[in-house]
This record gives sequence, C-alpha cells and structure tokens, in this order.
Amino acid sequence: MKSGALTLGFDADDTLWQNERFFRLTEARFAELLADFAEPDHLAERLLLLEKRNLDKYGFGIKGFTLSMVETAIEVTEGRVPARIIKEIVDAGRDMLTHPVETLPHAQDTLEQLAGRHRLVLITKGDLFDQERKLAASGLGDFFDAVEIVSDKSRATYERIFGQHGDGAEHAVMIGNSLKSDVIPAIEAGSWGVVVPHELTWAHEHAETPATAPRFRQIAHLGELEGLLEGIGRAFRR
Repeated sequence: MKSGALTLGFDADDTLWQNERFFRLTEARFAELLADFAEPDHLAERLLLLEKRNLDKYGFGIKGFTLSMVETAIEVTEGRVPARIIKEIVDAGRDMLTHPVETLPHAQDTLEQLAGRHRLVLITKGDLFDQERKLAASGLGDFFDAVEIVSDKSRATYERIFGQHGDGAEHAVMIGNSLKSDVIPAIEAGSWGVVVPHELTWAHEHAETPATAPRFRQIAHLGELEGLLEGIGRAFRR
C-alpha cells in the first residue's frame, strides 16, 4: 500500500453489478399476476408503500421485497388472492436469489487498477447471504481489503467503517449509484462522495443532488474514476 493511500468505499448493487433490473422484471411479472385485481400503477404504489413500511422489519433485499409482494397481493385482493398466485410470487423471489451476476462495464478493470494502491472496502446493504453470494459469483472479491454488509447506510456507518479500515472519513472516498445511501451520508461524515448514475434506481433511493457540496463529484461510469482520484489525491498532497 502506497503512502498517502485513500480508503475507497464501493457500493455493490447497480454500481459493480446489475441489481435493480431484476427487481423491475419481477415487479412486471407481479403486475401480470394481479392484473385482474389492480391497475399496474396502483399496484406499484401500494407495493412501494409496503416496502418502505417493512424496511425496519425485513431490511433491504430480495426476501423483504418478496414478502412485501405477498402482503400487497393479500391487501389489493382483500384476502382473496389465489394460492397459486402466492406460489408464483414466492417462486419469482426464489429465482431472483439464484440469478446470475452481471458485472457492470469497467467494474473489474477499475478495481484491478486501484487494488494495492488504495484500501478498497465493499460497503453494501441487504440480505447477508444474497450479498455474499453475489460477491463470490462476481469474481471481484479478491480486490477488496474488507467487506462490510450493513443493515443501512448513514453518517455513523461511514464514520465507523472508514475509521476502522482507513485513516478516517476525511481520507476516504465513497463511490456508488445512490445519492441517498452512498453519497450524501458519506459527505456528511467528511468523505468525498462520488455518484455513478445507473439507468434504474429504486424510488426509495432518490434524493436531491448535493451540487454545492465541495466534496461531491459525479462520473459517467467507473472508467472515469481513476482520473478523478488522481485529482483528489493531489488535493491531499498540497
């Protein structure tokens, strides 16, 4: 590890590999199954409300999503949802838990370039078993000095992780697709926050861009990260 190395936190879902795409496909299937009971837009609104309400019970991830779909189906049908539809919902959730991992462009090359030059920490939230499965299947695990699977991402989360795995939040950079989870709380902790937008972002993760924050940056894709980090590194050496 070179002197003056930064700690780089990387989000996983929709930053290193595809994730939201599979939720959208499953939700479309869910709408087909409930087409006789609710319009797609109304069903989507009800499902989102239940997902948000259930976060403190089920946490983030596929299992909570599946349970929320089941609960939504029961509510919109007033308890009349056929058992076969419940089974199909559960089967759809199970299929998501075994779906092949599709890494995003530039993910592997970027991690390979940065590993050994900086401390790399994977910081992801969601179901423990599923996140561990995806990391193993991605082939990216060996690039990381540490892996943190957390229940949620907050200022305190980044203060703890960057203090434990580096020289504190002030000498860290968090990279991810979610302004709400990856960027804003990291900046609040004193880190740099770099957003890498993904074409699909869960509605719960939407937030206003912190455009005026001195440590906020945005890149089009991970291939631009190395050049950005060179500029951040020079700022520390001044």
